[in-house]
Amino acid sequence: MPRLDRLSELQRKSSLAHPCLLNDSAPFTRLQRPLSASRLALVTTAGIHARGDAPFTGGDQSFRAIPADTAPSDIVQSHASIGFDRTAFQRDINVVFPMDRVREFVQRGEVGSYGRTYFSFMGAQRPPYDRLLQETGPEVAQRLRDDGVEVVFLTGT
Repeated sequence: MPRLDRLSELQRKSSLAHPCLLNDSAPFTRLQRPLSASRLALVTTAGIHARGDAPFTGGDQSFRAIPADTAPSDIVQSHASIGFDRTAFQRDINVVFPMDRVREFVQRGEVGSYGRTYFSFMGAQRPPYDRLLQETGPEVAQRLRDDGVEVVFLTGT
């Protein structure tokens, strides 16, 4: 994230005026069983996708499904912003999307298993958020439930 004092006046004003979605009604849900017996999946707003999938574009409220066994070298990031540099992602995907760490947690027995599919959204959204809230978000939630996922590790970039 850039420092506000390093942005142009227009970028600074835009960042400060960005409307944030507030959600005071999201329930806290305790795990039903230990993490070591739970199924976990990754969901990110890093705008990443499997090589060959359609890239994300600005304001895109769709998602990309990424099979959990996808090789890290086959995952690319089409999300571009003045707010971050992609160098760390290009060196090690786990900085943004810790798929190797999840596999290690499962191998060590710290997490029961991981979902068959991970999901990616485009970050840096601006209102209206209708499609995310009413269509794509609920669809991903249902897909995760159908896969038996009980824990989601959400990452941004």
